[in-house]
Amino acid sequence: VSTISLAAQMLADPAVSKTTDTMKYYTRVIVDETKRLSFHIEKVLQMSTFERGNGNLKMTERDINDLLNMILENFWVKVHAKHGQLIADLEAEESYALVDETHFTNVLYNLMDNAVKYTPSNLVLTVKTWNEKGNLMISIQDNGVGIKKEYQKHIFDKFFRVPTGNVHNVKGFGLGLAYVKQIVDAHHGFIKVESEPNIGTKFIITLPTLKQN
Repeated sequence: VSTISLAAQMLADPAVSKTTDTMKYYTRVIVDETKRLSFHIEKVLQMSTFERGNGNLKMTERDINDLLNMILENFWVKVHAKHGQLIADLEAEESYALVDETHFTNVLYNLMDNAVKYTPSNLVLTVKTWNEKGNLMISIQDNGVGIKKEYQKHIFDKFFRVPTGNVHNVKGFGLGLAYVKQIVDAHHGFIKVESEPNIGTKFIITLPTLKQN
């Protein structure tokens, strides 16, 4: 919703150049994110379905580097609004994986959205891919408030929210990371967190690769 709102504000702002290219860009962002929102609204129901053992993933072969490039192109609007930097270092040579594109896109977007939410100023969002021991690795790193060691083992629990001290402007119900872990698990992958208070947080996803001939 916030990305759609930002793109709409850009279109309405008289100070923003209204070239054909910028109009097309912000219009496409609104269309793409509205489509993604329709899936995002169903997240709680999807989680409930997976918990009952009835979840169905529509798995397809997907180049994760290409998927990330597509997501980052839209997500740039949110980073730009915070006057932040977006660094993409997609070096994985074996970048194909078997994924449910809708759910896995939500996973990546959710992690990047958290980076924006929990970095009050001077945001630097770094997204990387590489190969390690036959797996596809994805990391999403910020330079935000970080997470204390005692909370890290709970962050994937449903309804758990890390206490943020004086930061009260981050809204949510503590479902995002629980959903992320469920989907990564359903893809036979792993997710872990590395974080230090006042330095930042890095989420690392490990996925089985799908070699292309």
